[in-house]
Amino acid sequence: MLSKIQKIKKKKDFNEIFKKGKTFKDGFLISKIIKNNLDKSRFAFIVSQKVSKKAVVRNKIRRRFEQIIRLNLKNIKVGVDVVLIALPGIEKENFLSIQKSINNLLIKTKIIF
Repeated sequence: MLSKIQKIKKKKDFNEIFKKGKTFKDGFLISKIIKNNLDKSRFAFIVSQKVSKKAVVRNKIRRRFEQIIRLNLKNIKVGVDVVLIALPGIEKENFLSIQKSINNLLIKTKIIF
């Protein structure tokens, strides 16, 4: 699990990311990224009911996102806020394809090295 410090929780942070952040898309994922001027990177994961009506499925996707980010944490630059948004169709993907998509997004956004 990611620690509390590594999660984006406040509404004002989300609003700033959605207004000023850069958007990237890969497969069934969208990422919004902005610099946060902190000494840590923070993450948020959005899986809406459009993806699945079942909370069990949505939570499974969120847990996969969190695990993939946790595995890549040592390679991610410090000082960015990242919001990962799942699109419908991702519920049919397996862990490895989701991991590949997230890694492609992180490479495309140049926050992973």
